[in-house]
Amino acid sequence: MKLSFNSLTKNKVFLTSAVLLILSSVLIFIFTNEFYNSIEETSLWVRNYFGTFYLWLGLGCVLFLLLVAISKFGRIRLGNSPPEFDRLSWIAMLYSAGMGAGILLRAVQEPVYMFLNPPIETGEPLEIISLEYTFYQWGFTAWAFYGLFALVIGYSIFVDKADIRLSSGFNSFSKLPFLPATIDILTILTTVIGLVAAIGLGTTQIEGGLSHLESKEPGSLIQNMGLVFMICSLAFLSAWAGVSKGIRRISNWNIYITILLLLFVFAYGNIPEILLNFFSSLYHYIVDFIPLSLAFGDYDPGVKFLTDWTYYYWAFWLAWAPFTGIFIARISRGRTIREMIFGVLLIPSLGSFFWFSVFGTSAFELIEKWKVYNNEFSNVFTSMFIFFENYPLPIVTSFIVIVLLISFLVTSVDSAIFVLSMFTDHGRKEPRKRFRLAWAILILIFCEAIIVLGHVKPNSNVLTAMQKFLIISSLPFAIFSLIIIMLFGRKLYRRRSEKF
Repeated sequence: MKLSFNSLTKNKVFLTSAVLLILSSVLIFIFTNEFYNSIEETSLWVRNYFGTFYLWLGLGCVLFLLLVAISKFGRIRLGNSPPEFDRLSWIAMLYSAGMGAGILLRAVQEPVYMFLNPPIETGEPLEIISLEYTFYQWGFTAWAFYGLFALVIGYSIFVDKADIRLSSGFNSFSKLPFLPATIDILTILTTVIGLVAAIGLGTTQIEGGLSHLESKEPGSLIQNMGLVFMICSLAFLSAWAGVSKGIRRISNWNIYITILLLLFVFAYGNIPEILLNFFSSLYHYIVDFIPLSLAFGDYDPGVKFLTDWTYYYWAFWLAWAPFTGIFIARISRGRTIREMIFGVLLIPSLGSFFWFSVFGTSAFELIEKWKVYNNEFSNVFTSMFIFFENYPLPIVTSFIVIVLLISFLVTSVDSAIFVLSMFTDHGRKEPRKRFRLAWAILILIFCEAIIVLGHVKPNSNVLTAMQKFLIISSLPFAIFSLIIIMLFGRKLYRRRSEKF
């Protein structure tokens, strides 16, 4: 197929975003230490002054979405056609794009950390506190950030018949010079930074797993670069094929294999204990949701813990919210607003809760059985592989984890490629393939540059800097989210007299 790139060179949003990404890569490489120090100081400033705002915003997003869902506006259908995808494929795609590799990265390490270092004291057993707080950080609030953008964009493209860009959803933005383009460029840059952080963490876990299986020290630059190239190449092929042929099939594969892995651990675990912990932790999470969300009273884990964990998570979810929300909106055509909101808030959250209950409870029992714990699960990159050494067929299960990590990263990257292409191709729902190719190349270059930099200057801890940079880049979106809630609420208020 012959590709003409004239539309790329004439597209100001694409050109500006591409130049900024390439320029950033060069500056980061030249001024590595200065970059890291400035990121460290600025991220701490953001967390110190806006941390509480993040907490209130998260709670506000959950309550706003629930209010819209149960109101008469929940009956509004996104488009006039039947749902484009069956419910299983829809759930698989939104989950693969929104969480994916993260649940493999943290499945054992986070519950164990919370178990050994309980963030709150409620009088409940440590197992329940550990799982409850893990649920909180992976639950309704995270998906509410995604759901907010999915609601606004879905309403914009299927009800208002606007295009898919955030800047086109509200007439107020078009009245201010340069604001629409600024919003789009900010969305693109935040998406790429969040994606690079996720790919960096994911490939490091894959490389750590391979090194663990081969009993060698991790840290191979060639291996990491090869993994990044493979993931970006597979993601490009998936995005090139489109949502129905590429992204949907890989997402379905992810869910099937993940469920099999989950059932394997569940079947070999203490089933009554797992179920008891799941339902008890879920009950306490729901009952304690508001004080947890506001870090109020006994549910305040302290500024240091919030800074290292919750604020970072909220920033990460916010950074992923624009592209994940847009992707969810894109695949939700034909569903009602109520179905989309409840589907996004509840189904992935409950799936994650059960996942963490199975792996967390099983890890707690291993620690109890060992009598002496030597931080076997403290390394986020190898904890999953050490965990499976205590189960039958450790080589097979570890191989499956590695394949799943690759597959989940592919679905995150291909979703991002598709959404970035829609953004820069004037909001087309099916962006032209030249944009998909261009974004696949740009993401690959930026990821490889960060991976190389992390090995050339290992003391700079570049990947950690990229994660902290998310906290900075997500702040404008945190403020923007509040504006979106007010503007979208006003839009619905003006339609209050209409019948649906």
